[in-house]
Amino acid sequence: MLQNEWEKLVQSELKGADLKSLTWQTPEGIEIKPLYTLQDLEGIEEISSFPGLFPYLRGPRATMYSNRPWTLRQYAGFSTPEESNKFYRENLKAGQRGLSVAFDLPTHRGYDSDHPRVAGDVGKAGVAVDTVEDMKLLFEGIPLNQISVSMTMNGAVIPIMAAFIVAAEEQGVKQDQLSGTIQNDILKEFMVRNTYIYPPEPSMRLVADVIQYTAQYMPKFNSISVSGYHMHEAGATAVEELGFTLADGLEYVRTALSRGLSIDDFAPRLSFFFGIGMNFFMEIAKLRAARVLWAELMKPFNPKNLQSLKLRTHCQTSGVSLAAHDPLNNIVRTTLEALAAVLGGTQSLHTDSYDEALGLPTQKAARVARNTQLILAEETGITHVIDPLGGSYYVEALTHSLKRHAKSLIDEVEALGGMTKAILSGMPKLRIEESAAKRQARLDLGQETVVGVNKYTTEEEPYEILDIDEPWVRNRQIKQLESIKKSRDSKKVRGLLEALTQAASEKDTNVMPLAIEAMRARATVGEVSEALEKVFTRYEAPIRAIHGVYGDLYGHEKGREVDALRKRVEAFALKEGRKPRLMIAKVGQDGHDRGAKVIATAFEDLGFEVDIGPLFQTPEEAAFQAIAHHVHVLGLSSQAAGHRVLVPQVMAALKKAGAKDILVICGGVIPPQDHKTLYDQGVAAIFGPGTPLLVAAKYVLELLEKRQT
Repeated sequence: MLQNEWEKLVQSELKGADLKSLTWQTPEGIEIKPLYTLQDLEGIEEISSFPGLFPYLRGPRATMYSNRPWTLRQYAGFSTPEESNKFYRENLKAGQRGLSVAFDLPTHRGYDSDHPRVAGDVGKAGVAVDTVEDMKLLFEGIPLNQISVSMTMNGAVIPIMAAFIVAAEEQGVKQDQLSGTIQNDILKEFMVRNTYIYPPEPSMRLVADVIQYTAQYMPKFNSISVSGYHMHEAGATAVEELGFTLADGLEYVRTALSRGLSIDDFAPRLSFFFGIGMNFFMEIAKLRAARVLWAELMKPFNPKNLQSLKLRTHCQTSGVSLAAHDPLNNIVRTTLEALAAVLGGTQSLHTDSYDEALGLPTQKAARVARNTQLILAEETGITHVIDPLGGSYYVEALTHSLKRHAKSLIDEVEALGGMTKAILSGMPKLRIEESAAKRQARLDLGQETVVGVNKYTTEEEPYEILDIDEPWVRNRQIKQLESIKKSRDSKKVRGLLEALTQAASEKDTNVMPLAIEAMRARATVGEVSEALEKVFTRYEAPIRAIHGVYGDLYGHEKGREVDALRKRVEAFALKEGRKPRLMIAKVGQDGHDRGAKVIATAFEDLGFEVDIGPLFQTPEEAAFQAIAHHVHVLGLSSQAAGHRVLVPQVMAALKKAGAKDILVICGGVIPPQDHKTLYDQGVAAIFGPGTPLLVAAKYVLELLEKRQT
C-alpha cells in the first residue's frame, strides 16, 4: 500500500510523467531505480553474513578498521633512486605505513637506461632501476624487515624481484623476513597496459616461477597482485574490471597448481588491486561483490585454510577521472573515490595527486593526497563501525546485480578456455576498448558531466609542475652502469647469464635462483631480461582496432554537427583526390594506448583514414612509417612525460627526410608550460586530456583545408 501511495506522489511531482523516466542505465548495463526497498533484497542470502566469515561480503577480517585502519600507501617513484628514496623517507615520517614503488618504463620493459630505444623515458613515470646498487639506494635507511613494500612490476618481474632480495640481503635482512607484494600480473598487461616483454605463454611460466619461489622461501611476501586497476584506467566498466580481474585470478591459481603446489601453499597470499572511480555506490558494491565472487570461485578447490577463500585488495583512486582543466577539482574527486574504497572495505589505499593530469605529482600535491587518507582515517569516525553501508537496500541490491553480471563475464572467459586463451583471441582487450570509446563519446556529448571540462568551465590557471631532467637522469644511470660493469667479475656474470638462458629452455626449471645469483654478481636488469629473451623472444602484439562505436553514439543533438563535418571531409577528399589520412603513433616505451585507440576510432567514424602504429616505436620509426603511408597528419600520443625529448626527435626525423608537409599534432598529458616549446619545434596542435574529439577533428580538418587554399 505504501508503495502505491509513493508512486502516486511521485507521478504528481513529475506532473504525470512515467516513473521510468527516473531510472538510470549504467554503462555496465545495470538499471538503477530511483528507490530500493526490502523487497529488492529477497533471495540474496549473503546479506545476512558477518565480516570475517564466508562469503566475506562485509570484509575479510572480523574487526576490519575498528581494530586496525587500512594501510596508507602512496605509489611513487621518479628520477633517480636517491630522489625517490628521499621522497619515501619523508612520507614515512609523515604517517605513510607502506611503500608502493613505481618503476620507469625502460625498467618495466626490461631495458637498461643506456639502451638506444629508451631515450626520453628514463626516470619518467617511475624510478630507473638497472642494478642491485640502484635498489639498495632506493631503500637506503628504510628497514626492509619492518616496512611493507609493494612493487608494481610485471614484465621484468624476475630481475626486479631478484634485485630486491639481494638488496635486502646486503642490508642484513633475510628474504623470509620481507613483507609486501610484487604485482606479477602479466595477463592484464596483454589486455591494457602493454608493459610486457615476452609472449603470453612463457610470461605465465615466469609468473609461476615467482609464486613457487615465494611460497617456498618468502612466507610473508605476496607473490601476485591481480590488477583490475589498469583495466579501469583503460576504460573498462565496473563489470569488466571485476569479471576480467577475477578470471585472471583463476588463471593464476590453475598455473600455480600445475607446479604441484597445493591451494593453501599460495592462495592465502594472493592479493588484488582495483581502481576506484566516480560512480560512488558502484565502486563500493564492486569491492563487496569481488569478495563474495572470489570466495565462491575458490571454494571448489577445497582449501583447508580459510585464508585461501578471502579476497584482500589494495585500491587506488582513478587517474583517468583526473582532469587537466581546473585541476583543484581533482582533490574532491580523489576524496570521494577514497571514501568509496574505504566504505567498500579495502585493505590498503593510494590516493592520486590533483596535478597528475598535468604531469608528475609535486610534493605539495602528494602531501594533499596523503593527508586525504589521514583525514578520512582520523577525523571522520568512519573507522569505528564495520561495513557501515551493509544492509542498505540500494548497496546490497547493486552488489548482487554487479556480482551476477561479472559472473556471466567470467563464464564467457571460461568458455574460451581461460584468460590466456581469451587474451590470445583479443576478446577482453577489444571489449574494454569499446567501453572506453563509448565513454569518450558520452563525455563529448555531455551525457556525462565532468565539472570544469565539459560543463561549468573556467579560464586556465598556471600550476606548478614537477620537472624531471631526463637527459641528466639518463646520463647518471649510464655512468652508474659503466662503473658497475668495470668493477664486476665479467666472466662470472657471463657464465651466470648463460646458465639462466639454459634454465629458461628447461620447462621444469625455476629461473628465480639463477636470476638472484646473476643480480648478486651485478648483472643488470637488461642483461637478465635479454638472457630470458634468447629463449622466449620479445613479444609484438597484433594491432587490432574497433570500428563504428564512436559514430553510433552520436544522437540527434550532435547528428547535424557530425554530418556537417563528414561532408567537409568528403569535400576535402574530392579536392585532394583522397581522404585526409591520420597516423596515431606511440613513441617511446609508454604502452598506455587507451587514448590512442579512442582517437583512432573517433576520427575514422568521422570520415578520416586512420593508421595505428605499433607500440614502442622510436621517433625515427614513427616518422618513417608516416612517410611510407603518405599521411597528412601524424598524431603523437604522450602519457609518460617523454614529449620534450621524443617529439623534437620525430620533428627532426621528418625534416631530415624532407617530409615537412606532414602535420604533427600531440595529445595526452603535456603541461601547458611545455606547449610553446613544442609549437616552436613545429607542432601544429596540442590536445590535452578531456578535449572533445569532435572539436579536435574539426581543428585538424581546418588546418588541412588551409593548406588546400
